[in-house]
Order: sequence, then structure tokens, then C-alpha cells
Amino acid sequence: MKLSSIPLNERPALVRKACVTHGVAGFIIPRGDEYLGEYVAPCSERLAWLTGFTGSAGLAIILPAVACVFSDGRYTVQMEEQVPADLWERRHVVLEPASDWLSAHAQGQKVGYDPRLVSQSMLDAWKAPNVELVPMAINPIDSAWSDRPAAPAGPVQVQPDDLAGESSASKRARLASALKQAAQDAMIIADCTSLAWLLNIRGNDVPMTPLVHGYGILHASGKAELFVDPVRVPVLVSGVLGEDVSIRHPSELEARLAALSGKSVRVDPTTTPVWFSTTLENAGAQVSCGGDLCTLPKAIKNSVEQDGARRAHALDGVALARFLQSVEKSGTGLHETDLVSRLDGVRALAAEYRGQSFDAISAVGPNGAYPHYRAEIGRDRILEDGSVYLIDSGGQYPFGTTDITRTLWVGRNPAPQHVREAFTRVLKGNIALSRVRFPVGTPGYRLDALARSALWEAGLDYDHGTGHGIGSYLSVHEGPQNISPAPRPTALQPGMIVSNEPGYYEPGQYGIRIENLLLVKESTIQGSAKPFLEFEVLSFTPIDRNLIDVELLDEVELKWLNDYHAEVQRRVSPHVDTDVQSWLEKACAPLKH
Repeated sequence: MKLSSIPLNERPALVRKACVTHGVAGFIIPRGDEYLGEYVAPCSERLAWLTGFTGSAGLAIILPAVACVFSDGRYTVQMEEQVPADLWERRHVVLEPASDWLSAHAQGQKVGYDPRLVSQSMLDAWKAPNVELVPMAINPIDSAWSDRPAAPAGPVQVQPDDLAGESSASKRARLASALKQAAQDAMIIADCTSLAWLLNIRGNDVPMTPLVHGYGILHASGKAELFVDPVRVPVLVSGVLGEDVSIRHPSELEARLAALSGKSVRVDPTTTPVWFSTTLENAGAQVSCGGDLCTLPKAIKNSVEQDGARRAHALDGVALARFLQSVEKSGTGLHETDLVSRLDGVRALAAEYRGQSFDAISAVGPNGAYPHYRAEIGRDRILEDGSVYLIDSGGQYPFGTTDITRTLWVGRNPAPQHVREAFTRVLKGNIALSRVRFPVGTPGYRLDALARSALWEAGLDYDHGTGHGIGSYLSVHEGPQNISPAPRPTALQPGMIVSNEPGYYEPGQYGIRIENLLLVKESTIQGSAKPFLEFEVLSFTPIDRNLIDVELLDEVELKWLNDYHAEVQRRVSPHVDTDVQSWLEKACAPLKH
């Protein structure tokens, strides 16, 4: 996607000139937009416009003589490929934080930021001694980006109660009760996924995620205000929202915040731009920092949403079987981008399919070593004999969101032993996490080592988390739960969905990842003195037997794998034609020591 006709190497000078005009030495540009979302509309791709970096996480700092782009371990190689080294330094944001870089390069200087794009937690992380961070009313990138695309303006859509599993009125009443208990009069809703969940609305304002760009205010009365251009709200939708949801133009937002003068207003310091707190405080409101009350109930799927997730994965399982069979039949010669189109096409055979849930990672050989690689036409590799192929993809359905990764061996000869060993150790980690039972109250980080243990035994590891939350026809990446080394305190609870995706990456050679989605449920364990939880596997797609070293699996692991494959065949076979059925029979045949 072309964001601008202005040459990439000319853009930093334009921004530096705008910074001088606005009285600052430099500027900090985060990846997110005004809604702090992971996926942004073309008009909000400020980081990509300025630096060329298109990863989903990162930031950049531009100063008069130096500039730097930061991201995490998923995008180290991508930064090197996309960001011009003569214009930008590249840094690992965890190992070399932005605050350290500012301390080294911006002493005594004023560095601007856009308060509509930055949360308080982001701002706190950037603070450095003797560096003044200055909020700016005008974003210098917006000043320099003369051919910026128009903002999205599609219609707001209703997510029916029979798919949401709970009415908006019921959700608002639940959260309003929590506001009252906290002695708070209102809550700001800046996270578009929270807004979508609370009001049971969806849209198409950003790629891959069915969101509406807007803000909300939930009052302790249970009434709400939705800030979105009224022309985008069809009469039918406003009727479903009802009289207790006021639809207001975004230009009214500042005045409505001022109307909260003297009130206690809940603001999430992580998901809300600092502009809200500043505006509320200037109006005389009492800002009360607290988590977005939508986040946890949104993550805990109700029974209808759980059934929707199962239904979405059933359709996905059929699509993946058709795709994998076709890849085996076609053999070599396919481009990475062709494979993405093919998978999207077989998913689209289901009438309920609404598109990808993220840009599919289709990676042949050494490209698989980049955990978040994205193939581009004209630069993608061709599937060759004797190569490892990784495909990480997902779909959006009105009743659920999917995310699955499979790694395949493509070759007439057996895969090398070192590749099979690495793959099997990743598989052992996936099985260990799938099988675990754990006490109620266990946070995800306490389970992370289970997925890594077999890799650690061989001195191997991977530089990303093991699991993230998944939305219900919402974002493919959802919190607050996760499974990673980061000690996040949120306990896993029944109804949460998390991914299970250990991996291993050999730079310059291949990447391996095996991912299923898991639903947290009450455990069937008998005789325990306290309640336990376990996982229900939602994803049903064969795991490539050509990459498995059976001798590395113990009896329990082998039984789990054979049982899983038997279930895959039972669920998928009735819904595919005979050639795919024959392929499934072979792909799911029991393995033996």
C-alpha cells in the first residue's frame, strides 16, 4: 500500500522543519493511532510514512541530527530491511529503551509528542532526566504529510445479540454497577474494541479487525455517549442502540468532557490518550486512574461466544485441510503470496467468512526465521524442494476470530534430523501446554515455561510470547490475559481464549511454529481440594508428521497427538470431498514408536 508520493528519504527533513515551526527539537511517533489500536487506518500510518517500518509495534524518535526506530524481537530483521540505515538507527525496544536513547541524545532539549496518540503509561516509559517532553496541539507529521489519505467513513454495524450473547443494555448495567461501587460517575472508553463490545457494534474502519473508530463515555446511570459522525449510523442501528445511547459528533467530545466538571471520571492510563485526562482536569473533573472495565468481561467469553468460537474453528479446520492438501498436491513452484491467496480463497468458500484476521505470515525457508514476516509480490520466495514452509493465518467470522499456525516439510527426501528434532521439541511444548491443569487464580506467565522446557533442554528458545488472547469477531490480539515470560498478573479464567504457539527460528534457514487456540474451562480432575482449570483445544488441523521425530515423544505425548489427529479426522472429514478425505486419512493416521 502506497501511503504517499513524497520520497521516503525526504520525509524526515519535512518533519524536522515542522518541529522547528512548532518550537520543539524533535518528536516521538508511536505506532498506534488516536485509538491506540494495533491495526490502524492508512491515514494513521504515521510511523510507516515517516520511517518505512510497517510492523505492528514500535515507535520512532526524530531529533535535529539523529533519529531512531524502536521495535521488539519480532521485528528486528524487518526493521533492518525496511528502515534506511543512513537516516535511522534501529534499536530493540526492550534491550535499549527509548528513555535511554533520549537520555543519551536529547539532553536539555524539548521533544514533542501528540497527546491524542500517547497514553500515560507510554509517556511514563519515555521519561528521561533533563529531557522535556512537550504535548503538541499540532502533529508535525500531519503537517508534513501533505497527501495523507482520508479518514475511514464506513457505516456502523450491529453485532446481533444472538451472536454477542448479551445485550448492550445488560453490559452497560453491569459496568455501571461497578462504577457506582467505585464511587465514580463515568468512564472514558477510548479502546475501539471495548466500544464495540459494550455497544454490540462493528465496522470496517481498519483492516482485518471489524472496528468502528469512535470514543465513548459510560455513565454510572448505565447510559452511554457514542462519539462518531451521526451520518455513519444508519437509522436501524441507532434504533437498536436505543435512547440510552446518545450519538454525538466527535466535534462535541471536548464540550461533553467539560460537562463532567466536578465528577469523578475513570480513565485507563494504558488505553486512553493523555489528552482526555488533561482535558478533564482542565474542566475541573476528578480523574480516577483505573483499568477499562470492559477489558476483563470482553475477554471472558459467554456461552454463546464460546459456541461461536467453536463454529468459527470448525469452518477454519475445513479450509486448512483443503489448503494443506492442495499444497501437498501442487508441490513446489508456488510463491508465498500465491499461497496466501489460495488459503484466503478456500476460507472464502464458507459464506460466513469475512476476511483475514491479520496479514497471513506465509514464509518459505529462511523467511520463516522472521516471526512476523510478511510476503510481498515480487519479493517473495518460491516453495522449493527440501524447504520448511510456515503459514500463520486467521479468519474473521461473525461469530468468532481464528488464528492458527502450521509448519510443513516440502520435499521428496526426508527432512534433516536437526529440523525434525527442533520441530518435535516445539510440538512437545505445544502438547505440554495443551494438557496442563492448573489451580484457579493462575496467571498465564506461570505456564509459559511448559511450552519452552523441551527446547531449553537442547539450549533452544524463542523471542516472543507463547500465547495471547483472542477476541470474538474482534481483535486477533486481545488482553488482558496472555502466556509469556512477562509477569502480567491477570489470572486465566473460564471463558478466556488464548493462543498456544511455541516456536523455534534458525536465522537464514527456517522457522518453526505450531499454534492452536485454547479455551479455558473448569477442570474435570477428580478429588482435588480446590478448583482447577484446563484447556479445550479449539483448532483442528493436522500437524505435519513428516517433521515429527516420534522417538522424542513419550507415551503420553504420543497418545495426545494420536487422539488429536483422530479428532481432526472425525470433525473435518465429513465436510470435505474425497481427495481431501484421503489426504486427511494419511495425515491423521496414528504414529507409533
